[in-house]
Amino acid sequence: MQRILGRNIGLNAEVMATTDAIVRDVTTRGDEALIEYTSRFDGVDHTTDTIRASREMIEKLAAQVDEDLLAAMREAISNIRYYHEKQLNRDWEVEMANGVRLGQRIRPMKIVGLYVPGGSAAYPSTVMMNAIPAQVAGVERIVVVTPPAQFAQNPVIAAVLRELDLFEVYLVGGAHAVAGLACGTNTIPRVDKIVGPGNQYVAAAKKLVYGAVDIDSIAGPSEIVVIADATARPDYVAADLLSQAEHSVDAAAILVTDSELLAEGVRAELIRQTRTLSRAAIIEKSLADFGALIVVDSLEDGCALVNRLAPEHVEVITADSEETASRISNAGAIFIGPYSPESVGDYFAGTNHVLPTGGTARFSSALGVYDFLKRTSIVRYTREELLRTAHSIERLALAEGFEAHARAATIRYE
Repeated sequence: MQRILGRNIGLNAEVMATTDAIVRDVTTRGDEALIEYTSRFDGVDHTTDTIRASREMIEKLAAQVDEDLLAAMREAISNIRYYHEKQLNRDWEVEMANGVRLGQRIRPMKIVGLYVPGGSAAYPSTVMMNAIPAQVAGVERIVVVTPPAQFAQNPVIAAVLRELDLFEVYLVGGAHAVAGLACGTNTIPRVDKIVGPGNQYVAAAKKLVYGAVDIDSIAGPSEIVVIADATARPDYVAADLLSQAEHSVDAAAILVTDSELLAEGVRAELIRQTRTLSRAAIIEKSLADFGALIVVDSLEDGCALVNRLAPEHVEVITADSEETASRISNAGAIFIGPYSPESVGDYFAGTNHVLPTGGTARFSSALGVYDFLKRTSIVRYTREELLRTAHSIERLALAEGFEAHARAATIRYE
C-alpha cells in the first residue's frame, strides 16, 4: 500500500535543472531559442515562417482521416460540449442594507495555450477534453503547440483540430514550447493559461512557469480502483483494470472487494486477457509494481480504503452500486454499475477525462469550464453604509497596523 501511495515521485533535480535552463533561454532569446531546440530535439529546421502550421497543411492532413472515425469524433465532441455547458456560471448580485450591492462578475480568460503531446501515439480525445471546456467558457483564442514530426505523422490530431475550428497551431513541442507560451515570442503569443499533458520535461516546464501563467495541473501516472462484490463479473473487472494498466509501467490498477472468490477470478482473468494485448509487457510491469487485489471484511471498509487512495478513476460494481457509490467522497470520476467502464468517460460520455491523480482527488477536481473563468468581486457601497461601518473598518485596519487603510474609510466622514 505504501508503494502504491508513494508512486508519484516528484520531478528529479536533473530534469528540473535542464528544464530551467531551457525556460530561461527561451525567455531571453525567444524564437531563436525555439528554432534551435526544435532542431536539436525534433530534427526539424524551422524558420520563423514555418513555426506556425498553415491552415492548408491542417486541412490536408485532416482529409486523410476516414469518415467512420470522424463520425465518432463528432458525436464525442457533441457529448462533451453538452456536458460542459451545464458547468457555466453566471454573474450574480445581491442587495444588502442601506443600498449596498455586492456581487460577482464572471469572465473567460482571453487566451489559452493547449499542449498536444507527440510520441508514438496520438490522443485526439485529450485535445477535445482540454479545448472544449475552454470554448464553452468563452475563451477567445486557443493556441496549440505540438511537436512537428509527430503532427505530420498523426493526421487524426489535425482532424480533431479542424472539427474544433482550431487553426492557430505552432509546430514546437517540449519544455521550450511551454516556455514560449508562458513568456511569448515574436511568433508565439503569451497566454493566460497552459493546459494539456506531456512528458517529464513538459511537466517540469509547466511547474516552473506557474505564477507567470496559470496551468491545469502536474499530472501523475494514471490509476483506477474498482470496488466490487461477488455479483461482479471477473472478466469485466479484469478488462477495466487492464484499461489503465496499459497506460504506463507506473500506472496503478487495484481491485477492492469483500469477495475472495471474485479476487481469485479476476487474477485468472488478468493473466488470460493480458496475453491477448499488444501492450502486454507494459501491463505486466504495471501490475507487478503497482497493481493489487485487496480483499476487505466489508464494502464499508472498502469504501474507506478507496477514500484513502483518492484515485483518479473509481468503478463501482456491487449489488447496490448506487448506495456503495454514495460512500465515495474522494475520486476524480466515479463510474457506477457494470455497464459504465472507465473508457466511456475517456472518450465518449461527455465528462472530462483530465482528472486529479496521485491522491489529489482529496482536494482537486476534473478539468472543467470553471478552470477557464475568472471571478471578480463587485462592491457598491453607499454613503450611509460607509458612515455606519467606518469605525469598525478603522478598528480592524489599526489592529493590523495599517493606518492608511483606516484613513481611507474615515476621511469620508470627517
